Amino acid sequence: MKKNKNQEHISIQNIIAKGTKIVGDFFSEGDLRVDGIIEGNIQTPGKVVVGKDGQISGKLSCSNAYFEGKLNGTIELTGTLTLKSTAHIEGDVVTEKLAVEPGATFNVTCEMKSSVKDINGKSKQQKTA
Repeated sequence: MKKNKNQEHISIQNIIAKGTKIVGDFFSEGDLRVDGIIEGNIQTPGKVVVGKDGQISGKLSCSNAYFEGKLNGTIELTGTLTLKSTAHIEGDVVTEKLAVEPGATFNVTCEMKSSVKDINGKSKQQKTA
C-alpha cells in the first residue's frame, strides 16, 4: 500500500523522553512530544505536546501546542495553544486560538491572529483584539 505525503506526516511522531536534554535547533516533519529538555528552537508543521516534566527554552513554531510543562521563549502557532493547569509559559505568543485551564501560569505578550480569505481566495492574516 502506497501512502501519500500527508498520511506519512500524520504517522511520524518524535519523543524526547524524560532525562534527555537537547541543546540546539530541532526540525521535524511530524508531531513531537517533549518530556525532557530542549534548549533551542523547534520547528514542525505538526503538533507539539509538552508533558509535565517537559521544558523548552527557545522559539517554538508549529500548528498546535498542548502544554503541561514549561516554556521560556517564543511560541508561534497557526492553530490552538492549549495550557493545562500545570503549564508555565513566559515570553511572547502568537496564536490563532487559546485555551487556558485555571492554575496555568501565562506571563506573556500575546497576539491573536486568524486566517481570513480575501476575495480571490488567498489566505491572509487578520489581527483580533
